[in-house]
Amino acid sequence: MDLNYTAEDEAFRAEVRAFIDANLPQDLQHKVLHHKRMTKDDITRWHKIVAKQGWMAPGWPVEYGGTGWTSVQRHIWEEECARAGTPITLPFGVMMVAPVIIAFGNEAQKRHYLPRILNFDDWWCQGYSEPGSGSDLASLKTRAERQGDHYIVNGQKTWTTLAQHADMIFCLVRTDPAARKQEGISFLLIDMKTPGITVRPIIMLDEEHEVNEVFFDNVKVSVENLIGEENKGWTYAKYLLGHERTNIAAVGRAKRELQFLKRVALKQLKNGKPLLEDPLFSAKVASLEMEIMALDITVLRVLSAESHKRGPGPEASLLKVKGTEVQQTMTELMMEAVGPYAMPFDVPFLQGEEEHSITGDDDAAPLAGHYFNFRKTSIYGGSNEIQKNIITQMILGL
Repeated sequence: MDLNYTAEDEAFRAEVRAFIDANLPQDLQHKVLHHKRMTKDDITRWHKIVAKQGWMAPGWPVEYGGTGWTSVQRHIWEEECARAGTPITLPFGVMMVAPVIIAFGNEAQKRHYLPRILNFDDWWCQGYSEPGSGSDLASLKTRAERQGDHYIVNGQKTWTTLAQHADMIFCLVRTDPAARKQEGISFLLIDMKTPGITVRPIIMLDEEHEVNEVFFDNVKVSVENLIGEENKGWTYAKYLLGHERTNIAAVGRAKRELQFLKRVALKQLKNGKPLLEDPLFSAKVASLEMEIMALDITVLRVLSAESHKRGPGPEASLLKVKGTEVQQTMTELMMEAVGPYAMPFDVPFLQGEEEHSITGDDDAAPLAGHYFNFRKTSIYGGSNEIQKNIITQMILGL
C-alpha cells in the first residue's frame, strides 16, 4: 500500500479544509477544542451543515447519498474534521444502523429511513446492552412476541447513549427463546415515541447525562420495522459492530489531542523547565505518538479493504483495542501533565455558563471529567478482552 498522498489527495484536503474553515461555527469549534460539553443543538447544527454540503455519509454507496470518495479521501475528511475541532458525527444513524439497512433492509425501508438519516431528521440510539448482557450480548433477554402484523416488545436496555434525545432506536430483541441464543435474535427499528417506552437517565460521575436505561412495557412495533429475516438479527448485529469498532479508533481525534497534550505539557514546569522537556515524560509522549502513527496506518489498511467491497472483519477488533488504549493513555498523560489543576469540579465552566474556570487554567479544568469518561471506551462496542479473543481466534488462528 502506498502511504504517500497524491496531488489529487492534497487538492481534496485543501477543498475539505476550505469548507470547514468557512462553515464551522466558532462557538462549536471552541467547545470541542477546549473539551466543553456539547448540547443536542450543537451536534444537530453541525450535522445539518455537513448534510447540506452532501458530505454526511462518506461510507455509503453513491446511489443512497454517499460521496463516492476513496478510502484515502474519507480518511482525509475525518483527519481534517478532527484537526479543526468539529463536533463528532453522531455514529448511531449514519455509521451504524444505516449500513445495516443498506445491506439487509428492503427497498421500502431504504426509501424511508436513509434520506432521514442523511438529513439528520431522526436522532438514533442503539438498543444493545442489557443488565447482565454486555460483552455477552447474545444472552440478551428483551423479548419481542409476534402477534399478527406486529410485535409486542418487553424488556430493558441500558447504557443507551443519548437516548433522551432520540427519535428512533435500533434494537436487538429475542424472538425465539427456544432457539440457540445467537439464533433466536431479531433486529427491530422502534419509534421512541411509541407508548410503553420509558427513558430513565443514568447520571455519570461528572454529573453529565450521557447514558440511560430504556424500558419497554408492551410496546407495539409493526413487523414492517423488522430488518431482514426474523431470528437472523445476530448476523446483522455482528455486521454493525464491525463498523462501530472501526469508528471507535478515532485516529484523527487522537492526533489533535496529542497536540493539546504537548501544549499543556509545555505550560507546566518541572524543576524550572517545561514538563515536555523532562526525559521520562517526553519518552511517554513519544511512545504514544508512535502508537498513533501505527494506528493511522492500520486504519488506512482497513478502509482500503472496505473500498474493495470487503466489510470490516476481525481487523476492526484490532482498531478497537488499540484505538481505545491510545485514548485512555492520552487522558492519563493529560492528567499527569496538569496535576492538581484538574481536581476542581467546575460544571458551569464545562457547560459554557462561565467564560473561565475557577482554577485559572481553562485547559486543565475539563481534564478530570475527560479522564473518567474515557474509562468506558475499552468496554463499549464489545470489551477489549472480548476483542482480544476475536483476534486470537480469527486472525492468529489459535
